[in-house]
Amino acid sequence: MRKMFITLAATSALALGACQSPQADKVEDQAEAQADAIDAQADAMPEGPAKEATEEKADAVEAAGEEKANAMDDKGEIAPSETGKAPTTPPPADAAKK
Repeated sequence: MRKMFITLAATSALALGACQSPQADKVEDQAEAQADAIDAQADAMPEGPAKEATEEKADAVEAAGEEKANAMDDKGEIAPSETGKAPTTPPPADAAKK
């Protein structure tokens, strides 16, 4: 029971540590709203290069908002979960013994 409580507490602390600040969340939410509006415009357009360019613009606006939010919280660092790459730091030495 005690191990379960310690595991739960550690997991909760990690989850809270991964959250963005309210300011960064606001920046990201605003970018997503703007990207959604641009995407809605693209949906109303006929198929073709103009529609594709508008969809790409929506993607770029959303990505820029995510980058700005990351920069606000991480001083420009991007979490491995956001890049799809494994972390570059090796695990602690005692982790290999378990």
